[in-house]
Amino acid sequence: MITSHTDVVGSLLRPPKLLQARKDLAEGKIGAAAFKRIEDEAVDWAIAIQEKAGSDVVTDGEMRRLSFQSQLPEAVEGFGEVTLDAFLWGEWHGDERVGEFKLDRPTGVGVASKLRRRRHLSSEEFVYLRRRTTKIPKITLTSPSLYANLWSPVKSKGAYPTLDSFLGDVVDILRDEVAELVRLGCEYIQIDAPHYPLLIEPKWRAFYESQGWEVEKYLAQGIEMDNALMRDFPQVTFGFHLCRGNQASRWLVEGGYDPIARQIFRGIRANRLLLEYDDERSGSFDPLREVPDDKMVVLGLVTTKSPRRETRTWLTKRIKEASQFVPLERLALGPQCGFATSILGNSLSVADEKRKLRVIAETAERVWG
Repeated sequence: MITSHTDVVGSLLRPPKLLQARKDLAEGKIGAAAFKRIEDEAVDWAIAIQEKAGSDVVTDGEMRRLSFQSQLPEAVEGFGEVTLDAFLWGEWHGDERVGEFKLDRPTGVGVASKLRRRRHLSSEEFVYLRRRTTKIPKITLTSPSLYANLWSPVKSKGAYPTLDSFLGDVVDILRDEVAELVRLGCEYIQIDAPHYPLLIEPKWRAFYESQGWEVEKYLAQGIEMDNALMRDFPQVTFGFHLCRGNQASRWLVEGGYDPIARQIFRGIRANRLLLEYDDERSGSFDPLREVPDDKMVVLGLVTTKSPRRETRTWLTKRIKEASQFVPLERLALGPQCGFATSILGNSLSVADEKRKLRVIAETAERVWG
C-alpha cells in the first residue's frame, strides 16, 4: 500500500492556452493533432508544478477532461450529447467573492441506448503520465453510482428500464478500465464519490430517491459497486475521495460525515480516504473514529476554493487534532478537492495553487520527517 503523507486529489487549473484550444477545436479552427500537442504541453506543465512543489503523488491535472466525471460519457456511446451543464446543475453556494449560482438539471439528460465503449477512459492519461514522472502516478475514476445523474426514468427506459440495469453496465465498464490500468502498471487509482455527502441534505436526498433508490440503497449498493472496481487487485492502492461539491469555488451542501461515516469508512475497500476538511462546513474530526486500522486518511485541510494562505503551524495543529482519532502514522495531508473539477476552475491563481501544494509538502516534512 502507498503510505505517502502527501497527496493531491486530481485536477489543476487549466492553462489559458488549453482553454482557448478547446474552443478553437470545437469551432474547427484547429485540428485534432494541434489540439493534442497543446493538451500534452498542459499535462507536462501540471506534472512540473506538482514535482517542484514536492508532491509524492502526481496526477496529469485532469487536463484532458471537460470535468472530473466526463471521461465515461466521452469514451462510451449511449449517453447522447452530454454538455458541461450536465455536471454543473444544482444550487451552488459561495462566499462573498463568488456568490450563489443555480442551474436547473438539463431536460435532455438521460442515457438513451445501450452503453458501448469506444475507447478506454484513462489509459492514455496514465501511459503519458507514467513516462514523465518519477513520482507516484495516480489516475482518478468516478464512483459508478455517481452516474445516476445521467439516467432518466423516461428517456432511458428503452435501453435501461431500471437504474440498477444501467449502473450494472457502468460497473462493468469501469471495472474493465481498472483492469486495463493495472495491466499498464498503474499502482494508485482514486475513486471520486462526491455524491455520498450530498445525501445528508434533504433536497439532494429527494433527487437521488426520485431516481429509483432509497438513501439506504445508495449507500449499501453504491459501496458494493465501488468495491467491485477494487476487488481482486491487491497490488493496487485505492483512494476514495469524498467532498461536498466543488465548482468555481462553490459548494453544494454542508455538514459533517457523521450520518455516513460508519457505513462508508468501514465498508469501502479503499486503502486511503481523501476527506474534505478545509473549513467548518465539513464538521468535526469525530467521525474519524469509524476509520478501520487498515486505512490511511488524507486530511483535505488545504482549501482549493480560495487564495487563503494556510501556514505550516496551523496545518500541524489541525493534523495533531485529527491524530486523537486516527494515529499520526496513518494520516496524510492534501487539498480538500481538485483546483478545477471542471474546465471552469476555482477562483484563485496559479501562484496560489503552487503555494498550496508547496505548503502541503513542507508541512508533511515537518510532521512526519
